[in-house]
Amino acid sequence: MSAPHPMSYEAFVARATDDPDVVGLVLKGSHAHEGMATRYSDHDLYVVIADGAATGLAALDGFRSARLDLVVVTAAEFDRLGDWERYAIARARVLLDRLGGRITRTVAAKGRLGVAEASRVAPARLDAYANAHYRSLKNARDGNPLAARLDAADSVGFLLDLLFALDRRPRPYNKYLAWELDRFPLPGWDTRGLQATLGRITGAAHVRPSEDSH
Repeated sequence: MSAPHPMSYEAFVARATDDPDVVGLVLKGSHAHEGMATRYSDHDLYVVIADGAATGLAALDGFRSARLDLVVVTAAEFDRLGDWERYAIARARVLLDRLGGRITRTVAAKGRLGVAEASRVAPARLDAYANAHYRSLKNARDGNPLAARLDAADSVGFLLDLLFALDRRPRPYNKYLAWELDRFPLPGWDTRGLQATLGRITGAAHVRPSEDSH
């Protein structure tokens, strides 16, 4: 739902907090990442309502404006959110939790992969990385630089999935990669060297790793 509604973030938070059917407010996106918000950034907000609640705020699910982006979910639905949204929730800020800490615990849990999940994800991403890297090398060898760069870029995505899975963390969105690595470095990796190597690979499909990236 897109609308030129004048409602501000602050006004909506006050309105939602006054609604007893709203059991949680969770801020995600740039405003939840210290130092990342710009004058163009809106406020991305999960509005968590009680299971079975009939609040009128439910009709605002999908509301979008230049200032505010709302997702309205029940408490049970919020517990189940994952996949692409997992990192967003993992680094989100809990503004309201009326469920005795349940929402706060859910947010914290999204930031940690279980042992079984990490053990399943890591080998799959390693295989995908190796295949994409090999295709990139073959295309470079065969004089196809565009294909080599595209495959190299693909390989980096799989590599990041792998590295974060090994640390049992969801991979951050590209926008927040540097932010994440600066504040929560991957164990055993030199953050600046790793970022520089990723830049070289995606920029020119360089096949030789940096000596200072690990």
